[in-house]
Formats: sequence, C-alpha cells, structure tokens
Amino acid sequence: MLLPRPLTFLWLLAGSLTGTWGLGFSDNPDIKAISLRTHSLEPPYLDSDMQSRWFDFGGDTIVRTDKYIRLVSDKPSRMGWLFSRVPLTATNWEIIVEFKIHGQGNLYGDGMAMWLTKQRAQSGPVFGSTDRFEGLGIFFDTYKNNRPGTVFPYVMAMMGDGNTAYDKNNDGKSNELAGCSARGIRNPNIPTKARLTYFQEKSLKLDLMYKSEDEWTECFEIPDVKVPPVAYLGFSAETGELSDNHDIISVTTKNLYQPNAGTNTGTTGSSSPGKGGAKFDKYASGKKKGSWSWFLFKFVLFGMAVTGAYVGFTIYRTKMRGSRF
Repeated sequence: MLLPRPLTFLWLLAGSLTGTWGLGFSDNPDIKAISLRTHSLEPPYLDSDMQSRWFDFGGDTIVRTDKYIRLVSDKPSRMGWLFSRVPLTATNWEIIVEFKIHGQGNLYGDGMAMWLTKQRAQSGPVFGSTDRFEGLGIFFDTYKNNRPGTVFPYVMAMMGDGNTAYDKNNDGKSNELAGCSARGIRNPNIPTKARLTYFQEKSLKLDLMYKSEDEWTECFEIPDVKVPPVAYLGFSAETGELSDNHDIISVTTKNLYQPNAGTNTGTTGSSSPGKGGAKFDKYASGKKKGSWSWFLFKFVLFGMAVTGAYVGFTIYRTKMRGSRF
C-alpha cells in the first residue's frame, strides 16, 4: 500500500525516533556513554616509542603488540601489573575487560586482579599487587587454598580501607564484599570478558562472559557502595609453585551520564562528562516519560493535520481541474 508523501515522511520520522529511543545504556535510554581513551587499551598497545601513553606496566609483564599484554607467563613465581597513569574520576562508569587465563597443566594458579585504588604500580602479594590497599579489588582466583564448600575459580570483590590485609590463607573469605563461582573461566572456548558497572554510591555490578558468545552472567550486584572518587585502574597477576598465562586482550572504559538531568555536565580528568555530571537515577521519572508521550501525541496530531490538509488540497485541485472541462 502506497501512502501519501506527508504520511510516508511521518512514518519514516517516527521510525527514526523509535530507533533513537531504543539506544541507551542498560535498557535505559536516558543514560549515554562516552569512551574514555585514557582508560582504554587495544592492540598494538604501545606507541612509536614502545611505551603506552596512558598505562604503565612492570614486574614480569610482557607486551605482544598484536595479541595481548601478558601479566604473567605460565611459569612459577611470577608477578606483573598494568596500571593507568591518570586516575579515573568519572562519577558513573562501565569497564569491559577482555582477558584470558589459560595453560597446559591440570594444576594451575594463582589468578589475577582488577583494581580501582588510590595506590598504583606496586608489586606485592595480592595477585601481584600491593596489600593493605585503599579502594576496590576484584579477584579472579583460580587456586583454592582453604575455602571449603566454594567452587573455584572464584570471583570476589573486596573494598580495602588502607589498613586491612587480604586474607590470603582463606582465599579472601573474611574480606569478601560479594562474589560468585565461575567454573569455566579458565581455558574457555570464547573470549572471556568482565563488565564492571558503577553508579556513584548507588550500585556496583559485575557481569561475566565465559559460557557462550554474547551471554552475560551476573556475578554480583552490590547496592550503596562507594568506590574512591579518584582511583587508578589497574590489573595484576601472580603465579606461585603452580602457574598459568594471564593475558589482558583489551580494556574499554566508558563514562556514563544523564544529559538532561538539570545539572551542568562537568569534565573528568580525561576530557568527558563525569565528576560534575548528573547522578544516575535507576528508574526514569514518570514526569520525563510523560513529557515524551505528550511530545509524541502532539507530533502525531500535527502529522494528521498536515495529512488532512494535503488530502483536502488534492481533492480541491481535482475539482478545479474537472470544472475546466
């Protein structure tokens, strides 16, 4: 069925608006995302001077520019780290890390960590980084020391206060903020990913992808949590008598913001809306949804009026032509 041109235009425009509304973050069209180059990594990782502009690495870390940043190799007694040079100051953010923990042996260890801490670039006994840290640590622990009833590999979060030591003998049991078992995260058949999402003092959520492509599994979601507003993003890994390869493939960090929340959008230390930006409201207000509905209603009425005028003009023109004969 062919539609009159004005009506066709209206349908096309309505379709484009629907597509725009369908975009957004976490199924909420009010949330927008801007990539932060200062906290993202992808091959070849290094610039012409064989350095990374935004990250430092040390310890036993090896960079293969076409494939990965290997924090530690499948050899005993290794530790390595990778840390951002500037702190992450965004108010709300999402970090997606593609990584791979793999090796040949049936016995393996120890694991790797993801950090958002005030400390940076320090080797130590907690998955290759310093103990008594201040900030957030996410641990991908592949070796079970002493934690009965827990299936390993195990992923857990710890919020350090700068004074409390990591409970290494019990795999962090006394420090655990939240966690989940992730059997299959080692030697997976697909690229392994972790997605960490934070809305300031509202929620911290970790999703994992290791079972099948594009299938995210929620590990945990913690309400009312506070990550230090100025923290360095980092990764580290460690092997003991047992070992594995621990590779970082890519890191994608995005600043999340609400553009029309009635407050000025400030900038982070990395040139995007953030620290001064609007806080995220998990549930869109009824007022805002109502305003969109009212706008759409008026838009449709306007379209009907235009279409009616066009049809009326066409009938009038036809009659005028008929009166000439």
